[in-house]
Amino acid sequence: MNAPIAPVRHESLRIAGRKVAGSGSFEVRYPYTGEVVATVPLATVAQVREALRIARNFRSRLTRHDRYRILMRAAELIAARRDEIARLITLESGLCLKDTLYEVGRASDVLLFAANQSLVDDGQIFSCDLTAHGKHRKVYTLREPLLGAISAITPFNHPLNQVIHKVAPAVATNNRIVVKPSEKTPLAALVLADVLYEAGLPPEMLSVVTGDPKEIADELLTSPDVDLVTFTGGVAVGKHIAARAVYKRQVLELGGNDPLIVMEDADLDEAAALAAAGSYRNSGQRCTAVKRILVHERVADGFVERLVEKTKAVKYGDPLDPATDMGTVIDEAAAREFEARVDEAIAQGAKLLAGHVRRGALYAPTVIDRVSPEMRVVKTETFGPVSPVIRFADIDEAIAIANSTAYGLSSAICTNRLDYVTRFVQELHAGTVNVREVPGYRLELTPFGGIKDSGLGYKEGVLEAMKSFTNTKTYSIPF
Repeated sequence: MNAPIAPVRHESLRIAGRKVAGSGSFEVRYPYTGEVVATVPLATVAQVREALRIARNFRSRLTRHDRYRILMRAAELIAARRDEIARLITLESGLCLKDTLYEVGRASDVLLFAANQSLVDDGQIFSCDLTAHGKHRKVYTLREPLLGAISAITPFNHPLNQVIHKVAPAVATNNRIVVKPSEKTPLAALVLADVLYEAGLPPEMLSVVTGDPKEIADELLTSPDVDLVTFTGGVAVGKHIAARAVYKRQVLELGGNDPLIVMEDADLDEAAALAAAGSYRNSGQRCTAVKRILVHERVADGFVERLVEKTKAVKYGDPLDPATDMGTVIDEAAAREFEARVDEAIAQGAKLLAGHVRRGALYAPTVIDRVSPEMRVVKTETFGPVSPVIRFADIDEAIAIANSTAYGLSSAICTNRLDYVTRFVQELHAGTVNVREVPGYRLELTPFGGIKDSGLGYKEGVLEAMKSFTNTKTYSIPF
């Protein structure tokens, strides 16, 4: 029998800096082997209420420089603990070390951008004597933190980065936030809280509650102490939140079914490399992963040949092996779902060209060709390492197929023709269009979000989150 991969961690809730036990506990297991890596408390509704009450009642007196200093110090602490935190994320998620090391690096970037934005003067000045009806006055604006708490609910696929994209902008704007991470991957959020406390954050500004969403999520949505709900996750849960959190500000970043469109003039080596990276990084578990590959029929055979070659070169397996390119998906149930979707597509006429091998939560990078847009594997979001190839005849058909699903998060195109680029940018129903890049490319600072079932049009990213997390106050003076 193999030795345990790590001593079992016994975690506590973080309520305004205090480590608190819950009403019981649940286990976090390493998806690759099923071993228990941590026991984590089940928060009670009363504990969630306490965290929200503390957050609402606290008024931060941190200056801009104070917030800058705290966020920069947190970035330094995370960078210094990069290997330790990456390993922890691998153990709770099954993502390979290459992916989790990258995630920790991105988290440091988020803190850096939030720190710098905390120093930016966010006010505006308007002269009032601009028309014949004006006066000799000036109108000023300033941004203030919310009166109530921010409630943040985060998913499993980026256990650190999804949390930090909500916490860092909250700190930068002097808000108070209560985070409920996914019960599948709660450990990185608890570590982040400890890092921020160590960096000097007043503990009342951040709490982390863990447990069963069926028990505690409703309080996070409906409490009178909450002014804003920010959620990243699936469409069904997002729509439930929209229905429950009535008359609260909501920032909902939901699923994606992101196309990579390869035109007949594309560099096929580049396109295949983008397709593979976009499909398999993070085990395909990203809302902006390549979910559909639309290829012009004139170049489809050459493209598919290259994609299969790159797919077969992906080393998948033991997530803790530094040489592994792709680890597991989040659990065996998810892997079985991808397996079933590919089986169904093959039964309906798709051609299996690579992969489609499952062992527990490990699912091989998979290529299927001759996929029809009506097949479930591409009609709805397949949140795993599957590369379905759809062939099209011209740009009109490509745009129609790309826009044919309920999602509208991101997209990517491979072409050198400006007329094609112009049409795609104007006609694709998506929040992002990337040219000769993967759909998910962005900076941590830039606006990010989708339309249709991918979100309400509100953006995330550090800058947009800071706008969402503040109230604009207008005042005027007679000079």
